[in-house]
Amino acid sequence: MKVEKKIIISGGNGHLAKKIIRYNKSFDILAPDKSALNILDKDNLSLYFKKNKPDIFIHAAAYTRPMQKHAMFPEKSIETNILGTSNVVIECIKHNIKLIYISTDYVYPGVKGDYNEDDALSPFEGNKDGINKYGWSKLGGECAVKIYDNSLIVRLCMSSKPFPHDKAPSDVIKSYLYADDAAKIILKLLDYNGVINVGGKSQSIYEFAVIENPNIKKIRKKSIKDVLIAPNTSMNISKLNEILKK
Repeated sequence: MKVEKKIIISGGNGHLAKKIIRYNKSFDILAPDKSALNILDKDNLSLYFKKNKPDIFIHAAAYTRPMQKHAMFPEKSIETNILGTSNVVIECIKHNIKLIYISTDYVYPGVKGDYNEDDALSPFEGNKDGINKYGWSKLGGECAVKIYDNSLIVRLCMSSKPFPHDKAPSDVIKSYLYADDAAKIILKLLDYNGVINVGGKSQSIYEFAVIENPNIKKIRKKSIKDVLIAPNTSMNISKLNEILKK
C-alpha cells in the first residue's frame, strides 16, 4: 500500500493554500489557520510538528496586503516574515523536513526586469514605503531559508482571480499569473531545491488584467498614491519552463 506524503501549509486560510488543496491529487495536506499553528510561538510550532510529522512544509503564511501596513507597522513585518520564518526553518532542520518558502518578486530591484534567480537582490528603493519594506521582510525570510539545504525558495508573482482592482497600470511590468496556475505549478516543484522564479508572461499589469476583464481601466503608475510601485519586476522563468517540460 502506497503511503501518501504529508504536507503542512502555513497560512491555511490564505488564497494560495486553498488553491493548493483544491488541485492536490497526491498528498495528505493539512492547512491549519493561525489559531492551530502560530509560527511566532515556538512551543506551538514544535508541538504541531511532533504531532503531525510532515514530510514537506509549505510556508505560505506571511504579513502581506495592504502594502501600507509594512510602513505603518514595520515591527509586524519583522515578527511575521523574518522571525516567524526563522522559527519555521529551525523546526524543519530539527526534523529534516523539506521546506518550500513562498517568497515574492518584490525582492528584486524592480528597475531593469527579466530577473533570473542568480541576480542581485535589493527591493525597489524608489521610496521607503510599504512595498519596499515588504520586499525586505520577505528577503529576510529568504536569508534564513537559504541556510537550510533541504529547501526551495519560490519567488512568486501571483494575482487572485478575478483581478482584484477595476484599474491597472499600463507602465508597470510584472510576471503575473493567477493563483490557480501558481498552485498547480508549486505542486510540481516539491522535489526541487534552491530558488525558482514562478510567474507568467512578462507584460504590463493592464495587459495581464484586461485579458480576463475587458472593462479594466488603464492608468499610469503615478496615479497610485499610497505606494510607489517598481516599474519592472518581471522575472526570467526559463528555469521554471525547463522543469515543467520534464
